[in-house]
Amino acid sequence: MTDGARSLYRDAGVDIDKAGQSLSAIKQLARSTLNAELQQSEIGHFGGVFPMPSGPDRLLVASADGIGTKIKLAFVLGNWAHRQVGADLVNHCLNDILACGARPLFFLDYVAMGTLEPATLEALVDGMATACRDSGVALIGGETAEMPGLYADGEYDAAGFIVGEVAAGHYVDGSAARDGDIVLGFPALGLHTNGYSLARSIAGWTGTADHDRALLEQQLGGVPAQTLASALMAPHPSYDSQVRPLLDAGLVRGMAHITGGGLVDNVPRMIPDGLQAILDAAAWKVNPIFEHLVQRGNISVEERYRVFNMGIGFVAAVRVGDVEEARVLAPDALEIGRIVAAADTKSRLEIIQGTT
Repeated sequence: MTDGARSLYRDAGVDIDKAGQSLSAIKQLARSTLNAELQQSEIGHFGGVFPMPSGPDRLLVASADGIGTKIKLAFVLGNWAHRQVGADLVNHCLNDILACGARPLFFLDYVAMGTLEPATLEALVDGMATACRDSGVALIGGETAEMPGLYADGEYDAAGFIVGEVAAGHYVDGSAARDGDIVLGFPALGLHTNGYSLARSIAGWTGTADHDRALLEQQLGGVPAQTLASALMAPHPSYDSQVRPLLDAGLVRGMAHITGGGLVDNVPRMIPDGLQAILDAAAWKVNPIFEHLVQRGNISVEERYRVFNMGIGFVAAVRVGDVEEARVLAPDALEIGRIVAAADTKSRLEIIQGTT
């Protein structure tokens, strides 16, 4: 997005460009802590990598993340929503290390509240534990902090930390992607855990519980019909069960979890310099919630694909000759684009409307 372009997301309180600039500086600070063995590791891929001291044949892959302002919906909707965002937190972290090819080992959580509310905390952790059990991840501990005066009554924040492992030869960082590869997309269920600051701004969210609850009860339409609450609270799923068969078959050459930055910022992270991904937006169905937000907010084409996932939650690159096998192993995957040599090194992604 050009510096001069007005950003609705920035107006809603989230500046992706500023965050990117800060991350560049932070990477250098983090790199200064690495020993000689780790200097070749890439800081800023979907998960941090650490070779096991017992030998370089096994790599630990770790990631940390939060729920974002989706958590504010849970403050209004109650315990079922607290359970949902707890599961979302685990699955978000799972997908990040999946994008590196790693199998999850264990998860830890951090929850901060102004005043401890047992029912809320139990619902939140119940959601985390359910997602961990479903994915074979051990929830081995965490921290709950009471901080009166920092959080409003009934509000909290939560973060998750996950560690997985992968054989060094099976680590996926996108460097194997090549000109001619096909991009497979795995459908999203909704916003997952990104873009909620803009969504709340468009919806007219005020922070007043009764007002916001009434907004969330509005019918969104579509088939099947949804309320705004059910559409916005759609789960952030784990893609492990869909993607793992492709990894086990050795078909994957690059992967991206479509989170903050949308397709625009995340897809280029899975391909080497000199290549570009061309995605055909007509190849997948956009969820009704995105159509609602785009139309009501009059969001530009450029911004909608950078703030939201727009219906694709995870992507993988495979050889053109492996597409048929990949579609058998992952029947929900859609062929949504291709990798080509980049004519312009600044343009790492192009989204078109039409056949690829």
